[in-house]
This record gives sequence, C-alpha cells and structure tokens, in this order.
Amino acid sequence: QVRVVESGGGLVQAGGSLRLSCAASGSIWGINAMGWYRQPPGKQRELVATISAGGSTNYADSVKGRFTISRDNGKNMVYLQMNSLKPEDTAVYYCALFWGATRWGQGTQVTVSS
Repeated sequence: QVRVVESGGGLVQAGGSLRLSCAASGSIWGINAMGWYRQPPGKQRELVATISAGGSTNYADSVKGRFTISRDNGKNMVYLQMNSLKPEDTAVYYCALFWGATRWGQGTQVTVSS
C-alpha cells in the first residue's frame, strides 16, 4: 500500500510565504517523479509544479518565479516553497506520486488573505 501525506498549509497574508512538504511511503519501487497540484474553490484541479526523479522541474505559468519545487535526494519526498503569495493562490494543494497510477495525498488547505 502506498501513502502520500502533505503538510504545511495554512493562512497567510498576500505577499507572504509558505512551505509545503510531502512524503510518500509504502510499497514503492525506486525514486519517482512527484508533483503538486491545486484545486481553487469552485474550480478544477490544476498543475502547479512537477519534479522528475533526476530533479528536472516544470511549473505552471501562474507560479513561475514565485514557487520552487524541490526534493530530498534518494527519497520520495518533495517540497513546495511558495513566495509572494496572492489571493488567487488560495486552494487545496495536493501532492502526487507518479508511480504506475497517480497516487494522491489528502490535500492541505492554503488560504491567502488580501
């Protein structure tokens, strides 16, 4: 069984920063690509950023230059450093492990007040 667990969400004022963490554990073979997605209120889930097993990154245009995805070497653990947060970043943020089927965490709420 595979578990994906996020932490680090919360309430922050516009312009502030938050750091999300995610750990995948269980019956996982090797080091795998992982990513962050988010679902704003009343909208569909959307890509935020992904990182390959080798460390290559990809970002949504809306977060480029403000968010940074990183990972622990040799582990299925990823982080999302979010700076210069905007009210439109308010969403439930989900961590994803790309191993066979996409494995999702339970989500963590990020709320940015204006």
